[in-house]
Amino acid sequence: MARGLKRSLLKDIGKSAVDADEAQPPVDDGTSNATPKAFKRASAGAGSAWKAGALAETQAGLDEAREAMVSDVLNGDQVLEIDPNMIRDPVGTDRRSDWMKQEGFRELVESIKANGQDLPILVWPEDPNWRPDALEPKNLERIQFLLLAGRRRCEAARLLCRPVRAVIASQEGRDGPEATFQMLVLRFRENEKRDDLSAFERQVSIGQMYEELRSSSETKLTAKAFAERIGVHESVVSRARAVFKAKDEILNAFKNVYELSFNDFQKVLAHLSDDGAQPAKKPPAAAQKLKVVRKVGSRNLSVETTDGKLSIKTTGLKINKAQLEGLGDLVADYLNNKGAD
Repeated sequence: MARGLKRSLLKDIGKSAVDADEAQPPVDDGTSNATPKAFKRASAGAGSAWKAGALAETQAGLDEAREAMVSDVLNGDQVLEIDPNMIRDPVGTDRRSDWMKQEGFRELVESIKANGQDLPILVWPEDPNWRPDALEPKNLERIQFLLLAGRRRCEAARLLCRPVRAVIASQEGRDGPEATFQMLVLRFRENEKRDDLSAFERQVSIGQMYEELRSSSETKLTAKAFAERIGVHESVVSRARAVFKAKDEILNAFKNVYELSFNDFQKVLAHLSDDGAQPAKKPPAAAQKLKVVRKVGSRNLSVETTDGKLSIKTTGLKINKAQLEGLGDLVADYLNNKGAD
């Protein structure tokens, strides 16, 4: 990259030009020792050309540096300071709903107050076509942003009435139907990298991403394809879907679910079905079977009912159609008189 000339160098160039003017021998016209005006104008013109060239080169260097700064801002290579009140949170947190009341958050606020904010949050400009001002690339007055990751740090800065340090995340895929999914992925990846989610929170986050991508995808989504996109093992997808859909039931049944270790949470998952829809249902009760036996001479007559089906069985009994019809009439009359359903 071309570099502009230093201010001190410009001064030296100007001074050299003046010294050169003064060093020219005066022309003796017999009446005065002064330098002719024409000579002075010629010398001054040469010095002005040097100055103009140096200034043009300096300006070009400044313009190039500013354009590089604009590019760095948009690519996330520059840390920005943003007013937390200019940041909107469209997807919300993947943590417990009462995270601001937890001791860990209070400790974070005190740490930022004492030591400053070390790790920037991730944001997008609300206007996807926004570009920083070339003259003041870090001037973010009245610019709105979307929060992707770092909700606790952003809220801590808001409580402390100080700017929050942020970088712009990659906006790849932002313009399509999967924009919300991309935001959820960026949120998940940062927390995953920091190992900052409980076992329950991680499952909920994965399940939410799956459902969002499934609803926005034009083709059928498979667990394998989804797992590859977010960088998790395929085996966790069905359970994560189940956890996300049964989130409220789990929270009602296990009040300490956010504190459960991975192994303890596996016991919670044992209560969920593998299809990712609802908590596992109890198997239906076995069909009730009733049977009575009566004597017909020396033979046994069994009458059975199973799931509303009635059957009469005997062996070695010869019966004609008229007798069978009479037996049927007796059974029907009995059931009618006893009020059978």
